Amino acid sequence: MSKRKICVVVTARPSYSRVKTALSAIKAHPKLELQLVVAGSALLDRYGNAVDYIEKDGFAINEKVFMVLEGENKTSMAKTTGLGVMELANTFYNLKPDAVVTIADRFETIATSIAATYQNIPLIHLQGGEVTGNIDEKVRHANTKLADIHLVSSEEARDRVINMGEDASYVFNTGCPSIDLAYEVAKRPELDFDPIEKYGGVGSSINWKDGYLVVMQHPVTTEYEQAREDVTKTLKAIDKLGIPTFWFWPNVDAGADGTSGGIRSYREIHQPKNIHFFKNMLPEDFLRLLIHSKCLIGNSSVGIRECSFLKVPVVNIGTRQHGRQRGSNVIDVTYDQKAIEDAILNRVEASDIIEEHIYGNGKAGEKIADILADITLRFHKTITY
Repeated sequence: MSKRKICVVVTARPSYSRVKTALSAIKAHPKLELQLVVAGSALLDRYGNAVDYIEKDGFAINEKVFMVLEGENKTSMAKTTGLGVMELANTFYNLKPDAVVTIADRFETIATSIAATYQNIPLIHLQGGEVTGNIDEKVRHANTKLADIHLVSSEEARDRVINMGEDASYVFNTGCPSIDLAYEVAKRPELDFDPIEKYGGVGSSINWKDGYLVVMQHPVTTEYEQAREDVTKTLKAIDKLGIPTFWFWPNVDAGADGTSGGIRSYREIHQPKNIHFFKNMLPEDFLRLLIHSKCLIGNSSVGIRECSFLKVPVVNIGTRQHGRQRGSNVIDVTYDQKAIEDAILNRVEASDIIEEHIYGNGKAGEKIADILADITLRFHKTITY
């Protein structure tokens, strides 16, 4: 029996860590053949060149799809998605996969779903059924309705997908593959590298060994005009507290220019002595950095997912993660400088944070590969387009 060709599309830096262990498990499975497509901002240097890490991890890339238009506003997002539909349609036509995997909720993932569905290729959606506070939630639910097979990360998400009308026999709670990485890192959590020496970056040469914060703040696509103002409030809070801080560059979303511009402007004018900025970091290194941090600040989903598993205190700012199931490690605040400062001091002093398994127990990649080996075969036997 020939192997089932599973085509996974990675479109951005965070998507890779969300699917890395699943890629390894699919690649190693005797009944599956991995086809890997890297697209969007995952190919761009200004967003960390995630493709370099993918290749260093030993994954063969079948196709690279350049589809990001400059602008980082609502119009460029729409045009990037449209270009992605055209380019990915050609890619799937040439690769002829048995199934296509789209990941989570980033705006460009809808291009993967449309290009596959319109060519009658079974679509598998990872991490459906969750809610967030911006346009990503609409994209996530649209992906769900276009998908044939659903691999969700929590029981709450599974219930929501089924309540959306999806066939329960094709909805599986596998947990999130990002927790697999957290699980492995937790076995050997030592921070055995100097982040600045290994990754460079810009900013002050901070004395991080006595304790540090990590910041990862992205623009909110439905509030993109406020991105510069929002990030400036966080910058002021971090600067005033004076705690050594590693700050990571934002994703390519509407408002990213505002966030990036706000960071550059504040850095040039105020020259904060306690902040060092990075574009990207290997997922495992990033998780080790988080484990040893005093607190994660911003609005990244890593604070909701991995940090609940790793017992990392989190200050979640604004609406980007609104409605998403979270652990007791998280404090939510608005974009108010004093509120951010107070929440950071609260989390830094917290001593009662527990390990929570909301998004899985560290075996998602293996579960995903085993399900795909079985369900894609059954799906092809029972579904006729």
